Amino acid sequence: QVQLVESGGGWVQPGDSLRLSCAASGRSFRDYAMGWFRQTLGKDREFVASVNWNNRNRYHAHSVRGRFTISKDVTKNMVTLQMNNLKPEDTAVYYCAADLAGPDMRNPDYWGQGTQVTVSS
Repeated sequence: QVQLVESGGGWVQPGDSLRLSCAASGRSFRDYAMGWFRQTLGKDREFVASVNWNNRNRYHAHSVRGRFTISKDVTKNMVTLQMNNLKPEDTAVYYCAADLAGPDMRNPDYWGQGTQVTVSS
């Protein structure tokens, strides 16, 4: 069993940065690939980024590549999403996910409750 709790969301202006954190509890956190998704009202949940179990392989959606960076720290049971040069289209609820099958994130086993990110001037 893995429980995920996101934090770090908020309101920022275009061009600003935010760092989202996802704290995980559970003895098997080390074995899971971790990911971030986002969702806006009326749209499907969208893949943002993922990292494999040992933090060696990272994947980012085209829309965020070069601006966002995912990282997993097994010593702290945490996964972070550093978001730079934020744009209004990044506004969404961001969800943390854990998938034992790997960073493809096709069917995550666990989800966090989400944290709101709003980018607006």
